Amino acid sequence: MPLLKVENLKTYYRVRGSWFSPAKYLRAVDDVSFELEAGETLGLVGESGCGKSTLGRTIIKLEKQSGGRVSIGGKDITDLTGTELRKARSGFQMIFQDPYGSLNPRMTVFSALDEVLSIHSKLAAPARAKRIVELLEMVGLSAEQMHRYPHQFSGGQRQRVGIARALAVGPGLIVADEPVSALDVSVQAQIINLLIEIQKKTNVAFLFIAHDLAVVEHISRRIMVMYLGKIVESGLSQEVTGNTRHPYTKALLSAVPVIDPVTRRSRIILPGDVPSPMNPPSGCPFHPRCPLAREKCRNEAPQLLPVKDGDAHLSACFFHDEVIKMG
Repeated sequence: MPLLKVENLKTYYRVRGSWFSPAKYLRAVDDVSFELEAGETLGLVGESGCGKSTLGRTIIKLEKQSGGRVSIGGKDITDLTGTELRKARSGFQMIFQDPYGSLNPRMTVFSALDEVLSIHSKLAAPARAKRIVELLEMVGLSAEQMHRYPHQFSGGQRQRVGIARALAVGPGLIVADEPVSALDVSVQAQIINLLIEIQKKTNVAFLFIAHDLAVVEHISRRIMVMYLGKIVESGLSQEVTGNTRHPYTKALLSAVPVIDPVTRRSRIILPGDVPSPMNPPSGCPFHPRCPLAREKCRNEAPQLLPVKDGDAHLSACFFHDEVIKMG
């Protein structure tokens, strides 16, 4: 049984119309389904505004879903509210993108971690203090730093505190929402390697959200590619990056810097801008920018289906065999 099961999840935002036009809906997440196993890292990649952060926040109930179901650890959490939701939160946590804004500047590290433990565990004060020391050491910080305030840490150290907070109550699932995008490149590598080590020790599962396909490829066993609220390709990391079967993924890969001239890819420049999720195009959502688009793409929406029968590599493209020839 998968740790996380997402079925036909939708997150729509109602946008008020004028006196003479009806209200419209912004389709941030549009009919997304996938599974995540315990101890696995699933990467979610796409351009800014594609809906990937909204998907992560909807899964852990920080945004209200418009349809679909979410199950974590075999328990359906879709309709949980209030006390029941608060109890369930010990099973799933989030690492936020901004290490500066996600910590209360008036609380010391000790207070921030102790607050989480006091709400979600039954540990007495001495046991909570011991657990805080263990958490700080797990993320590469020392016990001497626990009484400092956020402004006394660097960006990378603050993100380590955010990771410690997410780990505090031993969740089975952590949604990491672009946890390294605000950090220097050298610090990014440290945080990525830290997450890999933590997973080996705790068997926690990560939904790792990023716009950088190179970062996602490094940490993830599987990758999902998102465009305009929909998953357009998914599969094992080496399949998605080495045997790409969707033109959008191919364009994203072409933008990844490659040092080796033998493996260097020619850049694929996509025309136009990403369409508005309030007025998505008919048929395939990618067809206005796709170099392979044909009449069928304009009229029919492709389903996310196996590239080959029984294959775990999925693509939402009618002409996925032709993607290999691109670039």
